[in-house]
Amino acid sequence: MTDPYAELGVARGASAEEIRRAYRKLAKDLHPDARPGDAEAEERFKRVTAAFNLLSDAEKRARFDRGEIDSDGNERGRGNGRGAEGAYTDFGDFFSGMFSGDSGPFRTKGVDTRYRLSVGFIEAASGGRKRVVMGDGKSLDLVIPEGVRTGQVLRLRGQGRPGRGGAPAGDALVEITVEDHPFFRREGDDIRLELPITLNEAVLGAKVRVPTLSGPVTVTVPKSSNTGTVLRLRGRGVKGEKGRGDQLVKLVVHLPERADPELQRFAETWRPARGYDPRKKMDI
Repeated sequence: MTDPYAELGVARGASAEEIRRAYRKLAKDLHPDARPGDAEAEERFKRVTAAFNLLSDAEKRARFDRGEIDSDGNERGRGNGRGAEGAYTDFGDFFSGMFSGDSGPFRTKGVDTRYRLSVGFIEAASGGRKRVVMGDGKSLDLVIPEGVRTGQVLRLRGQGRPGRGGAPAGDALVEITVEDHPFFRREGDDIRLELPITLNEAVLGAKVRVPTLSGPVTVTVPKSSNTGTVLRLRGRGVKGEKGRGDQLVKLVVHLPERADPELQRFAETWRPARGYDPRKKMDI
């Protein structure tokens, strides 16, 4: 691979966000699904993916910038004949083979490789399969477990660097980052959601549609509901070790953004029942 910064078209001092934006733009344009049959685009896609995998890993990027590893993540030659991860250089393998006392070649398991993968919120909660391109350009179908969390590492056995002397390959370790959602928020195995409702729905009660991970459902808003009232939808959360969580729907009364003359006239004439004070508990 060439210089990973040049491959992504970013400066050496680019921020992590600039690197991510550059990769997403290139990957969207070069992905094999977008350019079927374009071998040149597919090859470029593999290179920019490998560049992103290196530069998005803060430790690997720092080591590359210091000249400790090359653009493919391989250890650069050092005087002691070993890389930082314990993988032998070619000279190390040569001398080990000569003095090991075995007739066969020196055997050592391949080094594990690490990658990062962003997964959509609903995709992470529901699980599924996702095709990913590894650093060497190889495409794999990755099983996303239902309920996967940010920071969780998925292990693909035998998909790391090749072993030496017939030893097995290392593993590929894929660290998951779950993307934020516009209105769902995970809390343990529960899903929280703020649901806007109108004033008359809050006062009179109503049946309203509520989005959930598995699609919209109809929910009854009780009469005289307030902002902050929480409705529990059992079993509509994320699958966990102790079963599936719930979805907690917090009602939020929304008034029209533009002035409504009829609502203003109602507010001017309405008087609360005697003794009603919404700030009574605040003792002010």
